[in-house]
Formats: sequence, C-alpha cells, structure tokens
Amino acid sequence: MILYRPTGRKELDLIEASGWRRWPPRLPDQPIFYPVTTYAYAEKIARDWNSILPAPNNEGFVTRFEINAATAARYPVQQAGGREHEELWVPAEELEAFNEGIVGKIEIVAVFRDGQLVKKR
Repeated sequence: MILYRPTGRKELDLIEASGWRRWPPRLPDQPIFYPVTTYAYAEKIARDWNSILPAPNNEGFVTRFEINAATAARYPVQQAGGREHEELWVPAEELEAFNEGIVGKIEIVAVFRDGQLVKKR
C-alpha cells in the first residue's frame, strides 16, 4: 500500500537521521500517527498547515512511502471529515511495529514554503 505523510522540517530531519526508513516516535500529545492515502490530501495539509507557520518553520513536505500488505491489513482506512480525507490511524505505541512494515525508503515528493509549491517530484 502506498501512503503519504505531510510533515514539517523537524520531523523530516528525524526521518533523514533514520536513513529514510522510519517514522520518529510520537510526542506525548500525539497519540496517533496518521499517514494519508492520497497525494492530494497530503499536499493540502503540507501547503495549508505546515508551510504557513512562521519562519523558520515555514516549510511543508509531502512524503511518500510503501507498507507491506500485512501491515496495511492491521490498520483499516478511516475517513477524517470527508471522503477525500482518508487516513490510517496507527496508535503511537504501535509505531515501531508499523515502521517494520515499511518497504524501501520514505521519499520527499513535494516541498512547500509560505503556502507555495517550491519543488515537486
């Protein structure tokens, strides 16, 4: 299953430190890790939420990654407010097991700054 994750610079730096293979542990106020099922939804969040923060946090990244079928089967697709807003809800305490199901590397597919597209792969 192909998934996308909108993220900011701080989380992206932690992903890079993992060799682009793992999502970092959730913070105490983040009980759920929620990758999304479409590029369009991830783009909206990265552009409209992440990239409009005050500098130096005014970047939003859309990442793409794949998980194996066994991992995908553990987390049914959830709708978060609308049909086009589909996510997987992974409890924070299961994130390490979820990371084991990643196939290949996490990649950056788009970069936004100040609400504008800077780069798209």
